[in-house]
Amino acid sequence: MALSALDPRTALVVIDLQNGIVGNPHLAPYPAAEVVARAGRLADAFREHGLPVVLVRVTAAADGSDAAPGRIDGGSRSRSFPEGWDVIVDELAGHPEDITVTKRNWGAFYGTDLDLQLRRRGITQIVLAGIATSIGVESSARAAHEHGYHVTLATDAMSDLDEMTHRNSVERIFPRLGETGTTAEIVELLAKTRI
Repeated sequence: MALSALDPRTALVVIDLQNGIVGNPHLAPYPAAEVVARAGRLADAFREHGLPVVLVRVTAAADGSDAAPGRIDGGSRSRSFPEGWDVIVDELAGHPEDITVTKRNWGAFYGTDLDLQLRRRGITQIVLAGIATSIGVESSARAAHEHGYHVTLATDAMSDLDEMTHRNSVERIFPRLGETGTTAEIVELLAKTRI
């Protein structure tokens, strides 16, 4: 479904654009710098129209003690992270009116106050951007849909560890959860609906 509307109370939710994630040189189809620049453009447009910007970051205990339980094939849950890996990138940080949410799972809703922050502000729709498309963004989109929000996905303001998984999310999963559009389309619709 093509982008059709933005509710009067729409928030931008940016997933995991933080130092330790945007430093990955193997993102596809877009390099991190492009994703950050587009997310920054979205954030500026939302702030200009007085709409909330939510910056979601992921963090974890080095020993894996706060990781989701359950056996996985993906290896050990314990990892060491460099200092500052979970800090929001400078290009998005520094706006005191923004909301910061810290998560310890893939999705931005489970175990956080994101839903509460949105509902207190009367938000009925979210626009999602970030890294990784098939992990944090898709998990958050699924939860937003289940929570009853209208979901819009800025497909060129997200990237993944693999281009095929990005495409699978964009082409097969996202149309079942909401509407998709480019950064330019979202910014243009935002300007048209806020005049």
